[in-house]
This record gives sequence, C-alpha cells and structure tokens, in this order.
Amino acid sequence: MEVFYYLVFGGLAAVVAALELGKSGKDRVATPTAFNSFKNNYVLVYSLMMSGDWLQGPYVYYLYSQYGFDKGDIGRLFIAGFGSSMLFGTIVGSLADKQGRKRACITYCITYILSCITKHSPQYRILMIGRVLGGIATSLLFSAFESWLVAEHNKRGFDPQWLSITFSKAIFLGNGLVAIVAGLFANLLADNLGFGPVAPFDAAACFLAIGMAIILSSWGENYGDASEGKDLMAQFKVAAKAIASDEKIALLGAIQSLFEGSMYTFVFLWTPALSPNEEDIPHGFIFATFMLSSMLGSSIASRLLARKMKVEGYMQIVFSISAFTLFLPVVTNFIVPPSEKGGSISFGGCVQLLGFCIFESCVGIFWPSIMKMRSQYIPEEARSTIMNFFRIPLNLFVCVVLYNVNAFPIAVMFGMCSIFLFIAAILQRRLMSVSDLHRSTTAEMTAEDEPLNP
Repeated sequence: MEVFYYLVFGGLAAVVAALELGKSGKDRVATPTAFNSFKNNYVLVYSLMMSGDWLQGPYVYYLYSQYGFDKGDIGRLFIAGFGSSMLFGTIVGSLADKQGRKRACITYCITYILSCITKHSPQYRILMIGRVLGGIATSLLFSAFESWLVAEHNKRGFDPQWLSITFSKAIFLGNGLVAIVAGLFANLLADNLGFGPVAPFDAAACFLAIGMAIILSSWGENYGDASEGKDLMAQFKVAAKAIASDEKIALLGAIQSLFEGSMYTFVFLWTPALSPNEEDIPHGFIFATFMLSSMLGSSIASRLLARKMKVEGYMQIVFSISAFTLFLPVVTNFIVPPSEKGGSISFGGCVQLLGFCIFESCVGIFWPSIMKMRSQYIPEEARSTIMNFFRIPLNLFVCVVLYNVNAFPIAVMFGMCSIFLFIAAILQRRLMSVSDLHRSTTAEMTAEDEPLNP
C-alpha cells in the first residue's frame, strides 16, 4: 500500500488526538455525576446499536454476490431497503411516539437481529424480507433513540445545553471509533479467521442483543403524545400540521434531506470515483480513513457546541465546504488527464481522496449539530413522526439514484450533490434569519407582558 494512504491516515489521527488532548476549560463543561451516568449509559447503548449497523456494511454487497446474484439483483435488494424505510418509517415513527420510545428501541434490536438471521439464506425472497426488515430498523435507529434521549433528558431536569455534549460524544464514538473497530473486526471474522461473509452479521446480532439487554434493564419509558383519543392518522396530521405551519421545521427537514441524500449518494460513488480505471485501492483502509475524518468533525463540533457557538451560523460554512469538496470530481474529470488502466491511485484520485476526507469531517460536524437543531425546533409530542417524515424525500432520492446509477456519468452525479449542498447552505441561512426573527419577537412580547416597576 502506498505511503500516501498512511500519511493521510496518520495526519488525521494526529489532529484528532491533538484536539481531544488539547481541550481547554472553554471546551469542557462541568456536569454533575447524575448527568454523566445518564450520558455514559446512552453513549454505550448507542455505540452498541451502531456497531450492529457498521459490522454489516462492508460485507452486504459481497455476501449477495457470493450467493450468485448480479448487480441488478443486488441493486433491487438495496432499493427494497431504502423503499421500506420510506414507506414504513413514518408509521413506526408514529408508533414510537404513541406506544413508547423505549419499546421502539427494543423493536429496532429485534427487527435488525431478524434481518441478520435472513443473511444465512441464499434464497432471494428471504434476503428481500431481510432488506425490508433492515429498512424498518434504520428508520427506528435514526429517530427512536434520539427521541428517547431528548425526552428523558428533559424529564430528568438536565440543562438543555448539555444535550449537545451527549450528541457529540455519541457521534464521536458511535459514528467514528466504533465504525473503524467494527470494520476491522468484520474483516478479522470474515477473512482472517475464515468464518466467511455471514460471520459479521452474526456478530452484529450479538451486539444488538447486548444493547437490548441494557435498554430493558436500565431505560425508562417515555412518550410523545400518548393521549387515548389519537390514532395513527391523527399522529400524521399533527406532524404534517407542525411542518406546514412552522417554517423552521420545514426548513430543517429540507436541509436534512438535501445533506443526507448527498451523503448516501457519496457512499455509493466514492469507490468508482477513486478508481475510474480499475486502479488498485485499499477499500478497507480508505473506509477507516473516512471514519477517522468523521471523528475529527465530531471533535470540532463538540468544541463549537461547548463554546455555545450558534449552530445555524457555522453550519452555513459547513454546507458550503461540503458543496466544494463534492464538486472536486467534476473539476478533476476535466483538468486531470485519465490514468492507465490498473495500477495505483492517480493524482486526480489523491486530490479527490483529500476532498472526500474533508467532506467526511463535515459529516462529523453535521450529525451532532442537526441533532441539536432538531431538539430545539421539533415539538416533543410528534418528534419521531416528524423525524421520519424528513426521511421520506431522503429515501426517495436515494432510491432514484440507485435505480439510475448507471444512467449518468459519475461527474454529473457529484455535480448534482454539490448543487444540493449549496442549496442546503442557502436554506440554512434562511433558517437562521427566521430563528433570529422569532427570538426577537418573543423577547419583545415578553418585555411588553412584564409589569412596569412603580
């Protein structure tokens, strides 16, 4: 493997270590023991849940190909996963608000474990069922856990500002360190120990079971709107009304869909972008480098949030940088001459890899920041429902991309993502303006309501 990869990985590792070890008093918030115990419990559970997800990622496509399915068959399996998340996500989100977020988190564990079990079957129908179950589980993963955390945090009377501490730590570990370790562990099980491509899915089921046991033994239940008279359709109406009547919620949903849609498209496109002429690249090592970049981003976010920087302000910069980095493949496609078939990564590939690492750092900043904004703007009574409403355009977009992935050149796809991210930056600026106007109006009304001193 070329020295270039080690230099990039080593440089990122050094920066992350320096940021974490060099935190000053301004970057740390003194919190009581009760909150620390609560935070550590959630971060542990979240890390176990994410390990169950990350363990599967590197071997899903490979397992399907080992069963003899071609690219078209595998593409339909992936579309089934995103499609089920789109169709059933709002339903399970509403059920989480109505029946309880703890129950929804347990349902996630059971559903994903069943999805892992289906990977033992080479039958296409069984694998399709597994993808549908996986799509439902994904909707729960990205809504029920966060909804439970926000409600439980507020119920225990903790400072709302401390939510950002939990978000940052969960992303730093669950989406960073755990992802790196899970990738290496999956490789150890499947290749080094020779257990085959199904082994990572069995390991994922074990981690999910451990997490479920902790949830059952240590988590309390909380709800959105648990009033007896409201059925599922009523929950949908509450969520739809909140989005339609509050521009801040609508803007937040659009921003999330644009960024995450670009992010998932990037997941499908980075491999052919770095090896357009079948260059020999270390996929596993590059994946670990991306996750390290994400850790760098979450470390930066924790500093920004600890210093009470305005999220709506700095996220405009993050989206703009993201747009620039995903435009690099378009630039290199026209400027850098193509390399010979095979061989090592080209100069254009090196430039793109550096840009992709910056993009992944932006992803690391995005997750705790969007969680912070959701905790501020989304009403508690329909939190899970609204969060899954946000995922409908996201999943629809990803399904369209997957279906047409061979219809457009890679440069065109990246250019489209760059435009989406630039629009997200514009919408983020609008969100900040609306939010500032709302705060100033509220402050004026409060001042008018206060009695004059005699």
